[in-house]
Amino acid sequence: MAQTYIAEKLFDGEQLHQDVSLVVEDGKVVALGKEAGADAIRLRGLLAPGLIDIQVNGGGGALFNNDPTVNALCKMSTAHARFGTTGFMPTLITDEVAVMQKAADAVSAAIREGVPGVIGVHFEGPHLSKPKKGTHEEKFIRPLSEEELAIYARDDLGLKMVTLAPENVAAADIEKLVSLGVKVCLGHSNANGETAAAAVAAGATGFTHLYNAMSPLHSRDPGMVGTALISDDCWCGLIADGHHVSAEAMTLALKAKPRGKVVLVTDAMSLVGSEEKSFPLFDRIVTREGDKLTSTTGELAGSHLDMIGAVRNIRDWCGVDLSEALRMAALYPAQFLGAEGGRIAEGVQADLILIDDELQVQKTWIAGQEVFAG
Repeated sequence: MAQTYIAEKLFDGEQLHQDVSLVVEDGKVVALGKEAGADAIRLRGLLAPGLIDIQVNGGGGALFNNDPTVNALCKMSTAHARFGTTGFMPTLITDEVAVMQKAADAVSAAIREGVPGVIGVHFEGPHLSKPKKGTHEEKFIRPLSEEELAIYARDDLGLKMVTLAPENVAAADIEKLVSLGVKVCLGHSNANGETAAAAVAAGATGFTHLYNAMSPLHSRDPGMVGTALISDDCWCGLIADGHHVSAEAMTLALKAKPRGKVVLVTDAMSLVGSEEKSFPLFDRIVTREGDKLTSTTGELAGSHLDMIGAVRNIRDWCGVDLSEALRMAALYPAQFLGAEGGRIAEGVQADLILIDDELQVQKTWIAGQEVFAG
């Protein structure tokens, strides 16, 4: 059954429109800007494309590493839909092969069962650099083996993404991953610029949480950070929470990278959408103070950021206009993944959010179905 809406304001991913009608049927936008009948639902606020988060460790009290199940993915979906996320990559940080297999099975089942918003899987590790491990468990960091390759080769996982340290994974193996349909990102790495550039030449197209857990820019070696900034064809994720990256560093990235190559990510942990204040992570406890998550061993442990919060922050702290901030959270992640999302257009899945003047999410739709109403 078709449903018609009249949006007070509508941002289609490129342009802003006023008083425009939108017809949704069978989960897709089938008409835009047509005359609306008397049964049309009027929407006050700004209707925009749903947000896409390529790095989500948890939400709603569930952490994917601790509970690699469909039930956990449902909790994560519900929690992040409150903040405008309509598509997300459940992210498993460095862990045992058995946990990776369980996570892959859960993602496969979630996609098969139609869990809203689950579009693939992001394995952040285990092929990382121990000196730049961050909160990852050192004992699980290891070279790429046939066991992991078998997981990455699966064709039932939706979109696939792997973060690795290029000094520990050969360029030929990066080429192999790319041939398997994996989006290869570089991160948690102490590589020099030459090694990072070789990985890009081998097919890596992204840098995971720019600046964090990567070798810095030096005068005589660009390191990971410098290579990320000068690699025009690569995308860079930013955790815009005020703890991982300063406003000045984010502004520098926006000035250095071509338009469309910086994407907002949350790196969210289980506490987003939850009233809990702490959670276990391997043999440690992570505690929230305000919106900062700190492990008992002292390092940052993910974030308490949500996607609409990242949009607000990049607008308020870096002077990015709202349209561009929304693109950084929707259109550009979709382009990185090679997905069709991030737009409102005829024939595109109706993943939508309604936001007010304070950039608070009022409603969220995934495939035309309302999944959150504030």
